[in-house]
Amino acid sequence: MSSFFSKLLVAIARKKLEHEHSSSKIRDRQAIPLARQIKVEIKHFIKDYTYVLIGVFSAGFGLKGFLLPNRFIDGGATGISLLLENITQIDLSFLLILVNLPFLILAAKTFSVKFAVRSIVTIAILALVVHYVDYPTITEDRLLIAVFGGFFLGLGIGMAMRGGSVIDGTEVLAIWLSKKLSITIGDVLLLINIIIFSFGAYILSIEIALYAILTYLSAAKTVDFVVDGVEEYVGVTIISEKHQELRKMIVEKLRRACTIYAGKGGYGRNGESYDKDIIYTVVTRLELAKLHTEIDKIDEKAFIIMGLVKDIRGGMIKKKPLK
Repeated sequence: MSSFFSKLLVAIARKKLEHEHSSSKIRDRQAIPLARQIKVEIKHFIKDYTYVLIGVFSAGFGLKGFLLPNRFIDGGATGISLLLENITQIDLSFLLILVNLPFLILAAKTFSVKFAVRSIVTIAILALVVHYVDYPTITEDRLLIAVFGGFFLGLGIGMAMRGGSVIDGTEVLAIWLSKKLSITIGDVLLLINIIIFSFGAYILSIEIALYAILTYLSAAKTVDFVVDGVEEYVGVTIISEKHQELRKMIVEKLRRACTIYAGKGGYGRNGESYDKDIIYTVVTRLELAKLHTEIDKIDEKAFIIMGLVKDIRGGMIKKKPLK
């Protein structure tokens, strides 16, 4: 199967190159680099839309299994759609598309048409799932509805973002306004949601609005976990005179990769700069204590700088457990 698929990709790549260079005959060997690129594109396409489909069905479960039957709302475009559904009795599947459409038009102008199209497709699939898939009503307990409705909705939003699209278009508006008004994205989202929850309190009830805030917080935290990863990574920069021993310890004892930067110390004994090597490595939050212990064994006066790393790709960190 793998051999057949590889030959098929080479054949497609060869045909594409022959079409671009109609005057020359392309051999299989010349088509291999393009075939590899096509293979990567197909692999990423499958992975992205797997994330999107999981996200769509999760968001649909949060909406129809928890929020919608109990007249709960959330923040963002989804919250606006739920609020309008309670007022107008228009089907939520249509409202999800109508409410998000202006944000996606803005996304096409601000980011790219490709991103906007992917998001439109994602929201359209979500609308179909909400309209046609019959999810059971899980509970009538308001606290459970708020927490788990937000959890499954947040899981859906986060998985869709992992797939390169959005279910909730208000983040696009927040990014655009943050550039125009020189305020943070978080502040814009907070302002938008305050307006939504205020309308919810006026139209539905203050109690529903308070539960909606809980739903929003649950969804927002879940999105953070899904997008940034449950396991936090820490980038560690180490400056020490004993950089050779520290490098050896990181590679051989902790079994982690590291990068050596050639740097200059700005404060020497005579006020002059001097050469020194700077070590950079990435570990998980759970491994940080072990790293500090091993550094102190070698050089207690080492200067250490730490910063959170949202996510990583490649390298040794996910392949080899810490010794």
